[in-house]
Amino acid sequence: MFPELNNLLSTTPDRPEQGKLTLLCDAKTDGSFLVHHFLSFYLKANCKVCFVALVQSFSHYNIVGQKLGVSLTAARERGQLVFLEGLKSSADILFHAQDQEPHPLQFLREASAGNLQSLYEFVQATLNPVDSGETAWKYPVLLVDNLSVLLSLGVGPVAVLDFMQYCRATVCCELKGNIVALVHDNSDAEDEESNILLNGLSHQSHLILRAEGLATGFCKDVHGQLSILWRRSSQPTAQRDRSLTYQYKIQDKNVSFFAKGMSSAVL
Repeated sequence: MFPELNNLLSTTPDRPEQGKLTLLCDAKTDGSFLVHHFLSFYLKANCKVCFVALVQSFSHYNIVGQKLGVSLTAARERGQLVFLEGLKSSADILFHAQDQEPHPLQFLREASAGNLQSLYEFVQATLNPVDSGETAWKYPVLLVDNLSVLLSLGVGPVAVLDFMQYCRATVCCELKGNIVALVHDNSDAEDEESNILLNGLSHQSHLILRAEGLATGFCKDVHGQLSILWRRSSQPTAQRDRSLTYQYKIQDKNVSFFAKGMSSAVL
């Protein structure tokens, strides 16, 4: 995890918030560093993590995790991490269609890819507590990288929003856990399905982190800017939202954040 980002969010693994949906957005940049931060954060917080990884392989996340001080292999072996490797699973389903055993990505076998019930049931079964002597984790966490991939696989935005609503009801409300999901922000490309998904998730979220590239283009000293929006739905409209914007630089084992205009590389 990145200590500076924890400071900006006023949180630590010792005292994480519960019952929250955090939305990660990336626009014209790679926002995967945010996924790695929250994955390492919740593993260090001793939470039970269900990671639906639709973009990269387990080895990729494990290599980055080791740089951030966590071992995904060890977490998986002790039952703290349940990892759904979407890339490998998708290939197995598409090229072994004769295997009819139920699978979380069952919708890939269907003529109409719009039913994510099997994926929800996988999340529910993974994060529901069991009375079998399993280690008592602090609370459950669902992490999804990347919801936009589901749109590319033929799932409609309404089906994805329904899936997230069910997950939120189970993980956040019933189990008092957290959800973190990454989605691409393609608003500039007039992608209607992406905009429906992004707007729908934004209304459900308690915290939104939006990473975007610099309007001036590439810079070796500043890699982008991060907007942080806290949404407090229980407060009056005038007091509901609070936002801050920082610029950042990605390093090998860390990400540094600074106020806009504090880097000499960007005027």
